[in-house]
Amino acid sequence: MRSGYDPAPTRIYLIASMTDTQATIAAPARQAADGQTPGKPHIEVRSLTMAYDSVVVMRNVHFTVNRGDIFFIVGPSGSGKSTLMRHMIGLNEPVEGEVLYDGVSFTRADADTRDAMLRNFGVSYQGGALFSSMTLAENIAMPLAEYTDLNHAERMEIAALKLSWVGLKGFEDYYPSEISGGMQKRAALARALALDPDVLFFDEPSSGLDPVSSSLLDDLILQLRDNLGATIVIVSHELPSIFRIGTNSVYLDVETRTQAAVGNPRYLLEHCDNPRVHSFLTRRAQFERSARNHG
Repeated sequence: MRSGYDPAPTRIYLIASMTDTQATIAAPARQAADGQTPGKPHIEVRSLTMAYDSVVVMRNVHFTVNRGDIFFIVGPSGSGKSTLMRHMIGLNEPVEGEVLYDGVSFTRADADTRDAMLRNFGVSYQGGALFSSMTLAENIAMPLAEYTDLNHAERMEIAALKLSWVGLKGFEDYYPSEISGGMQKRAALARALALDPDVLFFDEPSSGLDPVSSSLLDDLILQLRDNLGATIVIVSHELPSIFRIGTNSVYLDVETRTQAAVGNPRYLLEHCDNPRVHSFLTRRAQFERSARNHG
């Protein structure tokens, strides 16, 4: 057990039924997330080189994620998007470079400092990675058991609250196999929210979802950013989501083994002159034109 649970204010009730008082509490976080406050660096990736044994995946990756960003890691398959996320949360160690949070090096931190920093991360892995032998509430309560001294009843109460945030109220006792893929994605998101993190990491959150479910998940991510003031980092290749909710991004180029562009996805679409970045960001329009021509 690490510490008592800090309901600060657990943190702000998310859904549209917020009271006037809760909305007032949420306002500063929402303003910062919307850019009304000048961007403050939250995450800095500095000169990062990633490799598996002697095989270099990416070299000299460097970018800044401002507080309140919805930051997308994008690029073609095999470019190291998920690997970069794993480096940012400490599952992989870089060959060179470092990752900093609020100016403190996470990469070079000692075990106790890193453990304290991890307390502020929430991670939703590709496919959800829910434990099939546990109910949804038990899945969400796991981080609370690891990082707090709350008793079982208190953990279950918070798990039910987090499920209600993502529209799964009443599903506490269901197993992952008993709900749809879209619901599993939302349950994984609820688990990532268990400790009220400052930073949320999502690995391909829309993968395998139909367009309507994907759009609803985008709406939920926006609500989390606006009402919790969280910084969000997303690995994705889904252009509708990238353009709809992304405020910043890095493009990883599989050919040069380094980043090819950093910036707001909509700005890169209009102004980036790198042909591979342009091709990636316009591929949906190309597909639609081809479908019309052969329809």
